[in-house]
Amino acid sequence: MKKFGIVAKKDETSIQIEQIVKEKLTEKGWVYDKKNPQLVLCIGGDGTFLYAVHKYLDIIDNCSFLAIHTGTLGFFTDYTIDEVDECIFDVVNKEPIIRSVPLLKIVCENEAYYAVNEMRIENVVRTQLLDVKIDGVLFETFRGTGMCVSTQSGSTAYNRSLKGAVIEEGLNLLQLHEITGIHHQKYRSLGVPYIMDPHRKIEFFSDNFHDAILCYDQKHLLLDHAKKVEVSLSDKKVHFAKYRNINYLERLRDLY
Repeated sequence: MKKFGIVAKKDETSIQIEQIVKEKLTEKGWVYDKKNPQLVLCIGGDGTFLYAVHKYLDIIDNCSFLAIHTGTLGFFTDYTIDEVDECIFDVVNKEPIIRSVPLLKIVCENEAYYAVNEMRIENVVRTQLLDVKIDGVLFETFRGTGMCVSTQSGSTAYNRSLKGAVIEEGLNLLQLHEITGIHHQKYRSLGVPYIMDPHRKIEFFSDNFHDAILCYDQKHLLLDHAKKVEVSLSDKKVHFAKYRNINYLERLRDLY
């Protein structure tokens, strides 16, 4: 018995596709189980996919994800709205290749948070002062809006808008990048993306995080009372069910 769940964007088209997928998979003997699915079908765009990952974070080790694109950005999606029948056929008749990528783990005030794409510390109210340590060694003191740490998967998301490097699929790396840093004779930090070994641990310290926000994927929380934010790659992984081989360069070209 194969169990599936669906997470769909709340627009008319995605809801219609959701009903079609649910009916056709059920007809083929699959069981709809939104609490403990083995396969999660995400219908929408990248935002829907990220929402689905966080929704099923507690059982992330026991399920895989497949996305159908009905939105405006679909870097994580493998099928378009015109390929629903092909998607159903592949799910029913093929064994997927599972590609697993680690999630970012963010620790703040003894609470752990996870992200597929990136985490950001941002302060748009005032200049944020951050002491940045890597593996316990003071790397720099940063002044500006904030910092972004992204995974390989997240290199094409917010990191790209910061003019960070796009990282080839399959390269397990971390990328640290500034958000509007202040650079002059008195204050200076690296000023360019730093691509590092995935086993590094990054720590951000500040005596004053007031007005700063921790953003992780599409989620956020206030950092007013924090003193430190710690970032590393976690043991938790998101599993992509790949039924077709889509060239990464083609995906990149088609989206940008």
